[in-house]
Amino acid sequence: MDVSTSVPAEQSGWAVRTPGPIGTGPLARVHRTMPAPGPGELLLNVEACGVCRTDLHLAEGDLLPRRPSTVPGHEIVGRVAAVGDGAGLFRIGDRAGGAWLRGTCGSCRYCLGGRENLCPRSTYTGWDADGGFADTALVPEAFAYRLPEDQDAVRLAPLLCAGIIGYRSLRRSALPEGGRLGIYGFGASAHLAAQVAVAEGATVHVLTRSAQARALALDLGAASVGGAYDRPPEPLDSAILFAPVGDLVPVAMEALDRSGTLAIAGIHLSDIPVLNYQRHLFQERNLRSVTSNTREDGRDFLALAGRVGIRVTVSTYPLSRADQALADLAADRVNGAAVLVPG
Repeated sequence: MDVSTSVPAEQSGWAVRTPGPIGTGPLARVHRTMPAPGPGELLLNVEACGVCRTDLHLAEGDLLPRRPSTVPGHEIVGRVAAVGDGAGLFRIGDRAGGAWLRGTCGSCRYCLGGRENLCPRSTYTGWDADGGFADTALVPEAFAYRLPEDQDAVRLAPLLCAGIIGYRSLRRSALPEGGRLGIYGFGASAHLAAQVAVAEGATVHVLTRSAQARALALDLGAASVGGAYDRPPEPLDSAILFAPVGDLVPVAMEALDRSGTLAIAGIHLSDIPVLNYQRHLFQERNLRSVTSNTREDGRDFLALAGRVGIRVTVSTYPLSRADQALADLAADRVNGAAVLVPG
């Protein structure tokens, strides 16, 4: 196992220079002087970084940049190479994970009420600060996760966002014990959430346009698969929309049984068509959004993933092909989760 902890003089990676369609090349290679970690920060030598659909939204401009030329990537697995003043939870050489939620105020009513994901002053890795599409990354220690030393970094990386947000989405869907769950779209996050649901005794129906994803869903224990706009074989107690396609909202709502709940997992969604009250909302059907996650969500999911033995399906890319990884994600050519590996 390579636990190199040398501090490089330069950071090499990718940044979003000019947001736009992935075919226009919004990512550009960057080489920067590596800053020292600030107070409470960890400098990580990146072992692997997952590629999230949010990274694609940032690159294509669906989410407006918050700072120029930002390095995306927020599913970071790395080794601690240096620590800033006041950081004492991790030591040099420890494995640590950096995720989407990077900072909160800690004092607003949301933070004090256990809902830090709704903090108005929250900040995010790869959006408000440089992320993990690079060979090094700075991560606030208070928002870092301690990760297993004996597991493959490539398969740990997708757990840090795809896994965590899938877990929160599953909980937001209010799935009853032994319930019937519909999953719309079956990428990185969905294939992990589905395994949690199956492990907890749910019947899972997957609706997605990708034939490759449908095959993976069956392999992971789905009871049925179908096209994205197909009707599931039975009414659903709960559903999760992972595909960023607003047209699927009425489709999923109509598939719900009475008092069923649809949770929309994405940070970005195309416009939702007009809903018909009788067909889509009556009989106390519920429509919920999902906004980021709390650190408690992250800790709970990572512990659960270890107990359940979550199987992470990955497509690996060298860091030098980050632009291709995003292009493949945009075209639904990624089976499971895409992961970048430096070096």
